[in-house]
Amino acid sequence: MDSLTRARLGRSIVALRRRTTITGMTTLQRILPVWRSLLYVPANVEKFVDKTHTRGADVIRLDLEDSVPPTEKAHACALVERAAQRVRQAGADVVVRINRPLALAVRDIEACVLPDVDGLAITKTESASHLQLLDELISELEQSRGLPAGHIKLIAMIETPAAFLSIGEIVRAVPRIVATNIGGEDFSIACNMEPSDETLLYPKQHMIIAANAAGIMPLGYSASVADYSDITAFRAMVRRSRAYGFMGAGRIHPTQVKAVNEEYRPSAKEIEWRRKVIDGYALATQAGRASFAIDNKMIDIPIVQRANWMLARDSAIVAREQRSGTGV
Repeated sequence: MDSLTRARLGRSIVALRRRTTITGMTTLQRILPVWRSLLYVPANVEKFVDKTHTRGADVIRLDLEDSVPPTEKAHACALVERAAQRVRQAGADVVVRINRPLALAVRDIEACVLPDVDGLAITKTESASHLQLLDELISELEQSRGLPAGHIKLIAMIETPAAFLSIGEIVRAVPRIVATNIGGEDFSIACNMEPSDETLLYPKQHMIIAANAAGIMPLGYSASVADYSDITAFRAMVRRSRAYGFMGAGRIHPTQVKAVNEEYRPSAKEIEWRRKVIDGYALATQAGRASFAIDNKMIDIPIVQRANWMLARDSAIVAREQRSGTGV
């Protein structure tokens, strides 16, 4: 490997990943966006597009797939550029959920690789090679349109049993993948099972583990709450979901955005505790120790690592809210 190739490789790795080291233990993580709430909006419904920027979501997910009837898909695709400019005016990122089969996916991608679009949700992801094929097209469009390489991020949606069995390869297929989720309804139909909390628990937990192994975000909930009027029950479910390891999720109703933003971030009490852990670890290392106690609880390196991660996560959320002028 010559020096120029080595330098390019080094820059690519640094751009996509960061290292966090505690007493010789190193973890490798991608630099991920803060995408707690992803609000679905049909790209062809003007009354929804018009007010979406006021809802406070981290991401507006313009939909070209299930919420758009076949007769409207071409029209919705043509509306993406203007809609993306409008829905991001309050600071939200924009992700577009595209269609399958491949012919529709290519048309959607050609319409969506734009400065005001931050990512694409790839429906019915089939395999790593499927994503690599789409990545090649996206890269060519980024270059021809003067966009930075990697501008468009990807969410790999797992909706078939074949994709689920290949999830470990899928989530590592291309560097632009930043998140994945289980498409519960489609996945359940393909597996000939009811889409219940019980039947989907194992697939979702497996997805969370695969996402973390790849250093990307697992999106979704531990359960589903169809009644969006019961905000108390919804909040409790989102809180449980964060405990499972989910980092954000899609929503179809704007009244749930605030709850999702609040529950998919560390609480003030959690932040206070994690800072005590970090401060305690600093004192312990000065005394030549790697473990110590706080409030009669034993603290060691994995807990310190989690504290560092949680504080970094909170700082990223604060920075996002400062940029967008929002807050919870």
